[in-house]
Amino acid sequence: MIQNSPEALFAEREQRFFAAEERQANKYRWVGWLRLAFFVGSVLGCVLLFYYGKNGAGLGLLLSGYFIFAALIHWHNKIEYARKHQLYLGLINRREGERLRGELTDFPGGEEFQEPNHYYTADLDVFGPNSIFQLLNRSVTRLGQQRLAEWLKAPASAEEILARQEAVAELVPDLEWRQNLEARAMHHLRKTQQLPQPFLLWLRSPNFFTGKAWLVAATFLLPLLTLAAAIYWGQGHSHYPFLGLVLVQFLIATKYLKERDAFYDESTGMYETLRSYTDLLVHIEGRTFQSAKARALQQQLKVDEQLASAHVRKLASIIQYLSARLNTYLNFILNHVLMWDFIWMWRLERWKKTMSGNIGQVLNTAAEFEALASLAAFQYANPGYAVPRISSQPFEFSAEDLSHPLIFSPGRRANSIAFSGVGHTVLITGSNMSGKSTFLRAVGVNMVLAFTGAAVCARRLTVFPAQVYTSMRTEDNLAENTSSFYAELKRLKLLIDLTATGQPVYFFLDEILKGTNSHDRHQGAMALIRQLHQRQAAGFVSTHDLELGNMEQELPGSVQNFSFNSYFEDGQLRFDYTLRPGICQSFNASQLMRQMGIEL
Repeated sequence: MIQNSPEALFAEREQRFFAAEERQANKYRWVGWLRLAFFVGSVLGCVLLFYYGKNGAGLGLLLSGYFIFAALIHWHNKIEYARKHQLYLGLINRREGERLRGELTDFPGGEEFQEPNHYYTADLDVFGPNSIFQLLNRSVTRLGQQRLAEWLKAPASAEEILARQEAVAELVPDLEWRQNLEARAMHHLRKTQQLPQPFLLWLRSPNFFTGKAWLVAATFLLPLLTLAAAIYWGQGHSHYPFLGLVLVQFLIATKYLKERDAFYDESTGMYETLRSYTDLLVHIEGRTFQSAKARALQQQLKVDEQLASAHVRKLASIIQYLSARLNTYLNFILNHVLMWDFIWMWRLERWKKTMSGNIGQVLNTAAEFEALASLAAFQYANPGYAVPRISSQPFEFSAEDLSHPLIFSPGRRANSIAFSGVGHTVLITGSNMSGKSTFLRAVGVNMVLAFTGAAVCARRLTVFPAQVYTSMRTEDNLAENTSSFYAELKRLKLLIDLTATGQPVYFFLDEILKGTNSHDRHQGAMALIRQLHQRQAAGFVSTHDLELGNMEQELPGSVQNFSFNSYFEDGQLRFDYTLRPGICQSFNASQLMRQMGIEL
């Protein structure tokens, strides 16, 4: 249970974590000086001991100093990690406060996920500046952001929505776990922002040892024979067997030099990609989940009865041994006596065989948890928002005190509305700037949130899951020689085609057919509403055409009239942004024109 307001809590945590970061920074500087002092002291000590003939003591100091200095480096790195972690947690809480205040400028807008002619994302500000994606997204990895974007672009099934809601409900109160998940990913921001497709392609590429059984045999036999020959030579016998076997290894190593270099480069890149996800995986693996979806996802992190993080650590060990080739002198000995590169390439291909069919699943699981954590963080930050009830009754929609989550004004006006049934149309009339378009977007956005599995900006919401479709911001396109009216007709054609498939659709049509004369607009709008009435569809139409309101009598029970109104008070135009039953009775165009100096 949240004791303080989310904004106050986030502000307190921000200060606390930044103060902790400063303490860690001081500690880091202190240990840095300690490292330097120890290094200088050890070097001087060794020089003096060797100078005065204390070779044993000098050697002991040299060896012990090496290990102590290595321990100091390890300690120093741990402090730096802890410092950065506190910094990231402070930034995370600062950003939570910024979201609550509507300060979204510096958040990624997900523009790369926008699709031309998508059913609704452009009209409903799902991506871009001041968008729903900015409001929801806490994913750090590119895969996590991509998964959240996919959820926002397509409604989930009722079963999947309920599963996400259950998983989100489990994560909502666990603020520490969620924020630490986000902070752990931030440690490897450069790598996690890259998509792992090249790495996944490499995993599916043909193995180096395929069709080279002789090389596999040589990889394990030649080192044994070469070492035996070295022992044979050391016992006073001929050195030719040893030199001959070294020459054979040299020729093999030279023959496959390019392949060995490429293998190392690709495997190192693979490890860097996976290492950036290791902290995330360990964090997810270490928690016990109760919800069915979270448990099923966590189970996908097991490969051959081992945790995914264990497989990554095994990869790290292989890469570390393979990296010995970077030492020129050591490389010559290892690769011409022990077939070093080939042994670890073979081990790496065995790892690759185990993980090639599973690593995509592992990374997608991490992305899924990031997306769920984003929805949970959004719900935690907005405790007044409702978890929508998913209805099985066709096109049931019932909202109490619904408003737009991207309006951050304290005076944000909420409205209530309810309808149900196939072919139902809510017809909204109103004066200019009275709130018709904003209301349509508020309903559409909250539907998108509901079908994503998120909380909604309403006191209560019941909704039947269906595809959302909008035609609200149609504009002319000079490059395509398309007028705004023709652009709108193209959007309406897409709607007609979509509903013809039998797929349930919620439509949102703002100022329908506004680009033509009043007679054609009226006739066309009536024809479209009648056509949609016969389809698996329901939705909203806003218009200035009051005569459309007569369709409430033509299609009783299937067309409902609502309106937004304005009024003049003390010479000023006022709006109450309140949805009322019936046709609009007040229009303000003439008053606005008079205010602009147009004589009527």
